[in-house]
Amino acid sequence: MGDIKSRINELVNDIKQERDELRVKLHLAKLEASDEWQKLEAKVEKLEDKARTLGSATAEAAHDIGAAAKLLGEEIRNGFTTIAKRL
Repeated sequence: MGDIKSRINELVNDIKQERDELRVKLHLAKLEASDEWQKLEAKVEKLEDKARTLGSATAEAAHDIGAAAKLLGEEIRNGFTTIAKRL
């Protein structure tokens, strides 16, 4: 009986340790995701600015702005995907 109780207590302690370690990892992941989110929010604002500028740009400038906006959009989408995978 004492052996079973000892093994159960050991199991409980192991599970509690794993839980605590996971809790710390989750907290750190949340902080990382929050930082990444803030960076992406700034990039979304830049993309919106490029979209507004595109309407009044010349054909050549519009092409350059469009290409930059496309790259920025892809970067933002990749960042969202990365955050989603972490969740």
